[in-house]
Amino acid sequence: MSLRLFDLTGKTALVTGGTHGLGMAIAEGLANAGARIVFNGRSKEKVAGAVDQYLSRGITAHGYVFDVTDKNMVHEKLKQIELEVAPVDILVNNAGIIKRVPMLEMEVEDFREVIDIDLTGPFIVSQKVARSMAERKTGGKIINICSMMSELGRDTVSAYAAAKGGLKMLTRNMATEWARYNIQANGIGPGYFATSQTAPIRVKGHPFNDFIVNRTPAGRWGSPGELQGAAIFLASAASDFVNGHILYVDGGILATIGKPANE
Repeated sequence: MSLRLFDLTGKTALVTGGTHGLGMAIAEGLANAGARIVFNGRSKEKVAGAVDQYLSRGITAHGYVFDVTDKNMVHEKLKQIELEVAPVDILVNNAGIIKRVPMLEMEVEDFREVIDIDLTGPFIVSQKVARSMAERKTGGKIINICSMMSELGRDTVSAYAAAKGGLKMLTRNMATEWARYNIQANGIGPGYFATSQTAPIRVKGHPFNDFIVNRTPAGRWGSPGELQGAAIFLASAASDFVNGHILYVDGGILATIGKPANE
């Protein structure tokens, strides 16, 4: 198999929420495969700081400030990106939030905010990008960052699980409707990864850390860089006949009911 199948040279990738964490790791992987990187954030300071972080890794990334839930702003910024950088060939819908609140205590406004950012946002951005891809007749790739919560429930994450489950089905509908334009829409479902956000609970002896390590067949948390291969595959010609698929990168969690208690 030729490595050219995975070559993204000449392609422009937009990674929403690419200012830190898994989004930045995915963007870095796409850049190393040859893609030109564009990303967004809601804070001018965070976007500026992320541009510097990319530069420190040898990547010239183009940062834009906009809210993925604001249709008018999204349309305006995507036009700007096309004029200043290039039309988007690869879209990674990564921007998202989580609110950990028991359902009996969760405010409707908080539930709606999670759904708006994690589910409606990807619809707004994808619709605009897909229209451009269809008009240009160039095809393209859309990668939605789903979650194991697309498949499983867990205490306190009802809104997040509902949004990610919806995003899984939205991905399949994108694949169904947009395949005729040579657009492949797929998802990545990350497991538990070692990021700055999870650092406080990734301490040996912490109940949640021990639970994750014991629950994962790989016996450890994932490294953000381990998402890069999946992203490059789904962004490249190697996946041209893969559509509507959710690729779980979870160390095997979804493959098992867990280790026996006495093991």
